Amino acid sequence: MDKNHLSLLCDYYELTMSNGYYAHNLHEKTTYFDLYFRQIPDGGGYAITAGLQQLIEYIENLHFDQEDIAFLRQKNIFSNDFLNYLANFHFSGDIYAIPEGTPVFPGEPLVIVKAPAAQAQLIETYALLTFNHQSLIATKANRIVRAAKGRPVMEFGSRRAQGADAATIGARAAYIGGCAATACTLTDAIYGVPASGTMAHAWVQMFENEYEAFKAYCQIYPHNATLLVDTYNTLKSGVPNAIRVFKEILLPQGIKKCAIRLDSGDLAFLSRSARKMLDDAGLPFCQIVASNALDEWLIRDLLVQGAQIDSFGVGEKLITARSEPVFGCIYKLVATEDESGQIIPKIKISENVSKITTPHFKKVYRLYEKNSGKAIADQICVYDETIDENKPLEIFDPLAPWKRKTVSDFTVKELLVPIFIHGKKVYQQPSLSQIQAYCKQQIDTLWDEVKRFEYPHHYYVDLSQKLWDIKQKLLYQQTQQA
Repeated sequence: MDKNHLSLLCDYYELTMSNGYYAHNLHEKTTYFDLYFRQIPDGGGYAITAGLQQLIEYIENLHFDQEDIAFLRQKNIFSNDFLNYLANFHFSGDIYAIPEGTPVFPGEPLVIVKAPAAQAQLIETYALLTFNHQSLIATKANRIVRAAKGRPVMEFGSRRAQGADAATIGARAAYIGGCAATACTLTDAIYGVPASGTMAHAWVQMFENEYEAFKAYCQIYPHNATLLVDTYNTLKSGVPNAIRVFKEILLPQGIKKCAIRLDSGDLAFLSRSARKMLDDAGLPFCQIVASNALDEWLIRDLLVQGAQIDSFGVGEKLITARSEPVFGCIYKLVATEDESGQIIPKIKISENVSKITTPHFKKVYRLYEKNSGKAIADQICVYDETIDENKPLEIFDPLAPWKRKTVSDFTVKELLVPIFIHGKKVYQQPSLSQIQAYCKQQIDTLWDEVKRFEYPHHYYVDLSQKLWDIKQKLLYQQTQQA
């Protein structure tokens, strides 16, 4: 079986439910599903949505071939009529999504799927896995990039990723979050994320001594000379040998682009000491790169301690989002249509209040202060609602509806955009560099208080009064029936 064929990359219950829908003639019933998340990783103030490109590619290629049908047939639980349905399967629904690189918040739909029930059900797993993974990595990468305060961050995590796809697509997501480059060559080949790399300790060990290793490297790569100086002794041999080689090989050629990399030890102390040695040797232009199990907290502390580091290579704690490795997107039915095409909102109730769904086919608006351009709040509305920028708008916290605020002098932006309409792609996918630039621009619209690592300001995602009333009515009806 072709492992790159993804149609069977679904939870088994999606197939059994779809078979059941077919048996009850519900498979063509129009449904609405929301894909959203409940909690921001690492206690942050916002997340970054990513993974849309892979969902688009999946939908465009989604089909069940003869081998898939044969595999399902031998399970002996699917009807022949349903298997024939799958043999002729193609996605014919609508998908709306918030563009990749957008700062997003709990509760608001990142993706809305309007499609026949069986179609909407069968794409659940892949939609969740691509957004869960890439949004997690993009969010983590952005935290690390912000901690570096303008210093470039390279993603170095391929060898520690949980599989080939996690390494390749994870590097893509890290780039969206703000990383400048990746160590993953395949990500460069597929997505154009600049590949970057220098040497491992093995290079130094292969030569008779450290000096000869550095000399050989600078002779081969004079315009990309970054020397790993901690194989033996960073300050007693590594940095002095690097200085010697830079002066002997690079400076006579007029080349001043050079760097050393620190990969172990006390990076704050070593970088300060190395900086002084380089400056005293007349190499103030030589950059210092640091790696070694870094994350946003360590990078922040290193800079507070006066570390003289110009760029960072971050591996396992980025590519695995080690501190909180689950993003937690969920996929819930929020509405259906009856025979006349009327939308019937649906709600799921739980004793855990955070798990109660918000019903109906929806829109998400972001409000911005007109003068500063800063984001004020998001408002989730029913699909047929619009917000008039020329009129004051009262917003309120759906978890504490007595907390209300009237905003004026604002602009508004609808976040969800159409991706597929009647199964046809209508979205013009931006380039990855455009997504990265858009992400940076959108993060700049957030107040600094929202971007704090610790105890960030709570950014409000409100419900319109109409949507709030619908939700409360359904809650009351369901509790009365229970």
